Amino acid sequence: MAEEEDVVSKTFRALVESADRKFARVRDFPSYGRAQGQHYIQKVFKAYMRLWKYQQEHRTELVKAGLNRWEIGEIAGRIGQLYFGQYMRTSEARFLVEAYVFYEAILKRRYFEGCEVKDLGVRFKELRFYARFLLVLLILNRTEMLKVVVEKLRALVDDCKANFRETNFKEWKLVVQEIVRFINIDTAFTVKSLRPFRYCAMFDCHPSSVPYVARFHAKKVLKFRDAILMSYHRNEVKFAELTLDAYRMLQCLEWEPSGSFYQKHPAEPKENGVAVDYSGASGLIDMNLAADMTDPSLPPNPRKAILYRPSVTHLMAVMATICDELPTESIMLVYLSASGKPGHINASQLETSGGSRQTTKNKLASHNSVEQNCSAPESHINGKKGSSNYYDDYLWLGPKGNGGSSNLYPGDIIPFTRRPLFLIIDSDSSHAFKAGFTWCRKGRESCPTAFAIETNVQGSF
Repeated sequence: MAEEEDVVSKTFRALVESADRKFARVRDFPSYGRAQGQHYIQKVFKAYMRLWKYQQEHRTELVKAGLNRWEIGEIAGRIGQLYFGQYMRTSEARFLVEAYVFYEAILKRRYFEGCEVKDLGVRFKELRFYARFLLVLLILNRTEMLKVVVEKLRALVDDCKANFRETNFKEWKLVVQEIVRFINIDTAFTVKSLRPFRYCAMFDCHPSSVPYVARFHAKKVLKFRDAILMSYHRNEVKFAELTLDAYRMLQCLEWEPSGSFYQKHPAEPKENGVAVDYSGASGLIDMNLAADMTDPSLPPNPRKAILYRPSVTHLMAVMATICDELPTESIMLVYLSASGKPGHINASQLETSGGSRQTTKNKLASHNSVEQNCSAPESHINGKKGSSNYYDDYLWLGPKGNGGSSNLYPGDIIPFTRRPLFLIIDSDSSHAFKAGFTWCRKGRESCPTAFAIETNVQGSF
């Protein structure tokens, strides 16, 4: 019997090491592109599913051999991390829901609770679990659970500071401050009575009506397949690498799930009328639970590449990759949120920094009056105002003192107008990106396929 338990334990450890090695290879894969390491990702999923199934089948022997509950939680967390990464690559809601299922199970079954306080490594694993779970909850709009996890993270950080005085937890304090600020700002600009940001069958045209609506438009109907959401501001509201404006744009480009996930609250599992006790080393998580939480009648969400503070060259490389892989009869949306010039002030930055709307208006009025007095005379092109110098209008993507290498000019977008492009510029220099003689090189044929919308996403909500 002892020999059998030893074999089971060694097999389990071997499976853990194999899965971890495969996970390390795909952890840093980019979230854009349609063929970025899909073969390796499938191998990692298979490795962790094999590991998960093995620990379920031999749970009793593994517990006797010294398996800790936090080890089961770590495996479940890795699987949730894989599902979330796959959601970021594909934008398929089912992967996001799968990640939620695993993270919620870790929380409810208290896999990380009860371990020795002296084990600093386990505490860091628990901190990272909470941070990843918060990101999933934000995107899913699970506000009540979000508040619970924020308080648990805050309490854990305070507990770690009290028990590990020699360790600096300043970064984790900043994580708590980030998520609290993000929630407060987002709540302040969101009216509960209004419709959700996501497309919803209750408020928008049902997908089945698209063919009928298309008859009243152009003969050639383009399908929305890919989107790039980029944000680069100083002191912007964010959590992890998800900024507030990218977060809202992400929601606007997805369908609101209408399945049981948002209509029903799953009851606590019970056996013989008594609630199940998860204090033991249980590893039972329903792998097929997400099937009941998604709506197969909804069309697929467009793929979204979310870029946080990229360099100009990185942004253009991502645009080139997606543009090259864009299917025929498809269109790509590019959302760029950045300051027009270094040190520029815009409404969204002032409002999210904590000032009131009236104070914001006064500051902007004062700032704009100074700019108008100091600006060079403007020329008129086709009856419209335009910059007197091509190099005066750009988006600023970089730290201070980085020179022209951090400037994204309207002309940098021209190569990508060979494919259908929907361009949204959320900036005080958005006027410079209007398709016209100023940057389209005297009306080249590809320019009519691209058009810009002047908007301020944060200010309009």
